[in-house]
Amino acid sequence: MRAIPRIPPKTYLRRRRQLMRMAGNDAILVLPAAKETVRSRDTHHPYRQDSDFSYLTGFAEPEAVLVLVPGRAHGESLLFCRERDPEREGWDGPRQGPEGAVDAIGMDDAYPIGDLDDILPGLLEGRSRVYYHFGRDAEFDLQLIGWVNRVRAMMRMGAQPPHEFLELGHLLDEMRLFKDRDELKLMQRAADISVEAHAAVMGEVRPGMHEYQLQARLEYVFRVHGAVPAYGSIVGAGANGCVLHYVANTGRINDGDLVLVDAGAEFRGYAADITRTFPANGRFSREQRLLHDLVVEAQSAALAQARAGVAYQAGHDAAVETLTAGLLELGLLKGSLEKNIADERYKRFYRHKTGHWIGLDVHDVGEYRIDGQSRLLEPGMVFTIEPGIYVSPGDTSVAAKWRGIGIRIEDDVLVTADGPRVLTDDLPRSAEQIEAFMSDNARAA
Repeated sequence: MRAIPRIPPKTYLRRRRQLMRMAGNDAILVLPAAKETVRSRDTHHPYRQDSDFSYLTGFAEPEAVLVLVPGRAHGESLLFCRERDPEREGWDGPRQGPEGAVDAIGMDDAYPIGDLDDILPGLLEGRSRVYYHFGRDAEFDLQLIGWVNRVRAMMRMGAQPPHEFLELGHLLDEMRLFKDRDELKLMQRAADISVEAHAAVMGEVRPGMHEYQLQARLEYVFRVHGAVPAYGSIVGAGANGCVLHYVANTGRINDGDLVLVDAGAEFRGYAADITRTFPANGRFSREQRLLHDLVVEAQSAALAQARAGVAYQAGHDAAVETLTAGLLELGLLKGSLEKNIADERYKRFYRHKTGHWIGLDVHDVGEYRIDGQSRLLEPGMVFTIEPGIYVSPGDTSVAAKWRGIGIRIEDDVLVTADGPRVLTDDLPRSAEQIEAFMSDNARAA
């Protein structure tokens, strides 16, 4: 049995120390856990920890607050969390409690969450800057302002309240952008599970099925491997593949349809994100094949730019140039290549960017531009490459044979010192590979 990758407590400790060094000894950093979200009446959505909180602690429970106090002699890393409660644990499951949290995740100290109101003002006193995510939790925003105001009220007695509030993401986002060895193991596991799930639906699809049946198969594979969907799975047949964020997944899959599947597993908090587009009957039509080949070519052009020292924007530019040239050759666009790109005429068929950062969030944190310029890629960055072509079913300016074809191809790519590494490379991608894979599965069935 394959060992399950995990992030050890020492990694969380290293992250907290690095963040505190960046913040400086006159700062304090405050980060509440994600809130539980009501689904309906007295039922809740499955709990998912705040990504930043998870990145710094690995602590999976709600009703918790992490406070980092750089240079504090009596402990820099403090956690406020729920106490052990046998009665509630009988209903909701075990809790670590403050004592367990210290042992499990290497905190310097931990306190009951009910003590936060008494303890935090004293921790704020004497600190000049507060790093915090304002605007995420309006209730906690007001609490934090109240604690600061309590310190301000004691200024005549010599108390020194913080005088500057800074966005925690300015420090933490840049840390999270670069994935370490432990994170990459988890991301590769999420990618492997996602590849298996996509292969399952590609091998089992048949005309006459419904989109939700493929969604069920995808997410069955996720759960079998201890993962969950990283986002709402997209299964769009026929013209539904032209809807970028289609999630209804209720349509019938007809003979001759392409099926666009955009889905990824989240494993131990880390996301994968894959899209493939394949024919429901196992064979691309001529027009489907031409457009699919063009998207594959555009992805290859973008992947060639996924190298350290190359601007992030270069991948998108390469994909746009390839797609525009191909659309001109097929007669879907008219005029010169330069004019079509300059006037963004290609956006009729390609409306989105060619990728995004990926990690703890499927659309992960990290700046794309620095000082107004596209940032340069560096080893440890992971992002998607996902060009597409979408011909609206109602676009009467093109021949009917093209209408309603939606195609996207997406893979997860790690930048290394030696070039790009595609984490999702094991899944068939080209039209030839897809048809061969589907034919083999049909024969096996």
